[in-house]
Amino acid sequence: MSKSIITKNKKALIISFYIIFLAALVLLTSCASVSSQNSLPEGFVYVTDVIPTAQLEIRYCSDDNFVGTVIDGYEAPKAILTVEAAQALKKAADELYEKGYYIKIFDAYRSQRAVDHFVRWSKDLDDTKMKEKYYPDLDKSVLFEQGYIAAKSSHSRGSTVDLTLVEIATGEEVDMGSGFDFFGEISNHGTDLITPEQEKNRNILRDAMVNAGFEVYPEEWWHYTLKDEPYPDTYFDFPVR
Repeated sequence: MSKSIITKNKKALIISFYIIFLAALVLLTSCASVSSQNSLPEGFVYVTDVIPTAQLEIRYCSDDNFVGTVIDGYEAPKAILTVEAAQALKKAADELYEKGYYIKIFDAYRSQRAVDHFVRWSKDLDDTKMKEKYYPDLDKSVLFEQGYIAAKSSHSRGSTVDLTLVEIATGEEVDMGSGFDFFGEISNHGTDLITPEQEKNRNILRDAMVNAGFEVYPEEWWHYTLKDEPYPDTYFDFPVR
């Protein structure tokens, strides 16, 4: 066999191996993507797959929350909802976008183990490190009896979302008069403790969410649950990852 033929055969072999390598790489990437989607139970989606403009600040996947640590069941700062809730939220987000706002999500689906973490924390009356920011006017001992902490949460059914607005022009959060998860009357809809401008901002969010099929939670301006939620009696416990 001539030297030129051997050289050509080597080149062809190298090219073949390279093509096979690229094909394998594409397959692995595709499988990883499918695996990521398959990690969710049927009927659930990642919100950012449905609403790419949605901003996420998943507080329970950080230490900036009323407990002061990452909450059980939050393995990644992602927002998950039922398909129906995500589609309805997209309708609200589209309406708000036309008015100059993005949505920012603080929490969506929440596992039962996370709720259990809240309950355990509520019983440890000595742990008050986040009191100044989240419940300065309340004694921790009353949080459970007043409904700020509960043994079950609509979030665990997968169709409840906590959110606010961000001005597209400035990139800044809209002033709602109180922060997310602030325990107190100032967080209620209809409170007289906020300014007319702050009330107007809350109403912009409220109107878009109601138009999209969500119900208002009177005690928390950020909290909305899909009226026709698909799993009204099921509390899920898969982690957010």
